[in-house]
Amino acid sequence: MSADDSARAHALALYHRTAARTCHDVLAGYSTSFGLGTRVLPIRQRRDIEAVYALVRIADEVVDTRGGTDAAEALDELEAQVARALVTGWSTNLVVHAFVRTARRVGIGAAEIDPFFASMRADLTVTVHDEESYRRYIYGSAEVVGLMCLAVFLNADRRPGDPIRQADPATVEGAQALGAAFQKVNFLRDLAADTGELGRRYFPGVGERGPDDRQYAAILAEIGADVDRARQSLPALPARARAAVAVTLGLYDQLLTQLAQLPPERVLERRVRVSTPRKLIVLGRTLADELRGGVR
Repeated sequence: MSADDSARAHALALYHRTAARTCHDVLAGYSTSFGLGTRVLPIRQRRDIEAVYALVRIADEVVDTRGGTDAAEALDELEAQVARALVTGWSTNLVVHAFVRTARRVGIGAAEIDPFFASMRADLTVTVHDEESYRRYIYGSAEVVGLMCLAVFLNADRRPGDPIRQADPATVEGAQALGAAFQKVNFLRDLAADTGELGRRYFPGVGERGPDDRQYAAILAEIGADVDRARQSLPALPARARAAVAVTLGLYDQLLTQLAQLPPERVLERRVRVSTPRKLIVLGRTLADELRGGVR
């Protein structure tokens, strides 16, 4: 290797590391619960999940903080950057660069990316969802993110030329249910902000004053069913990924339990959070359970 080639290789490696650190910082800044689960993962999987999370978070922030024409143009540009980088393997946007490096290696493509951006774009035009638009939004904003994470878990260590590992249908369904459960819990936690500040109502039939008792029970049951489907698919995951998902599921289970203990009108008054000590208890208990089940 010539001196010039060596210098380029060094510079490229530094750029890759800087992009990865950027995604790590995005996750650390926005989510303690999700971040806690990623700490269980091997380093390669962790970096890949951080890249997926960072792109999703940046797109979400575009539609939540910009609004109007500015947001639409920014979202279009972000999607275009991803599309170009999927071809070239390179982007001047550090988050896009890290995401695309992951996507190209683990097999994330248009089947996941296009529905995701379609749902993000819907946040700019749809304020009240009916049953059909709700299901479509959940698929694009959450279920495909679960599929992206599944692709990481199965292919993080894939080398060029190796086939992409595919999951069985039950595991695919579990990954989609996992993403859906997380999203719906977040909808409930953020009901006040979504309704009062952003003017969005995601749950079909729920008015500006929030869900009534019957609607609230139905939403909690729907999330519980998603959690059950996700948990049933855990045994098919690689050991460390199974542990990481179990930790995150445990934290969201705790949120779901706290939400179930509140009357629906209280959900509009404050955002439910899991305390740091409780998170650490969930982490320790879940890892102990997984270790007894054979995680190494």
